[in-house]
Amino acid sequence: MTLTPAELKEIHAYLHEYIHTEEAQSMKTFCQHGTVSTYDHVMNVVRLSYFLNKKFRLGADTKSLVTGSFLHDFYLYDWHEEGDGSHRLHGFTHPERALHNASRLFDLNHRERAIIRQHMWPLTLRAVPSCRESVIVCLSDKIISAFETLFQRG
Repeated sequence: MTLTPAELKEIHAYLHEYIHTEEAQSMKTFCQHGTVSTYDHVMNVVRLSYFLNKKFRLGADTKSLVTGSFLHDFYLYDWHEEGDGSHRLHGFTHPERALHNASRLFDLNHRERAIIRQHMWPLTLRAVPSCRESVIVCLSDKIISAFETLFQRG
């Protein structure tokens, strides 16, 4: 997957208000898969989602797609740390935590909220993707997660 400088600039323009926040920057300190930080993971999902939408002319709202994919894992903790055991069900619970955190800081539209809430389907059985943006991010997240887990282990 290769994006042009103009496409990368478009992505950055959509994310400008999000990526510079203290909370977003904190994602660089949390491990996601293998050696990949949560920040790098969401940026990988952003780029693949954007690429798939453009390549296959899927007609998704680009701003919602890019914003929702950036915020889909905005849960703001390292789920690998055991601590009090609250992260044991991370796969099932983190979409709602991410949505809560993102909604507290940003004004999200219905597509962006759907992307965040529904990206873990089918694990979160009731949170079925309800818009094309959510389907794209759900698929992109699975592809990127598999790649990071299998090939970026350090």
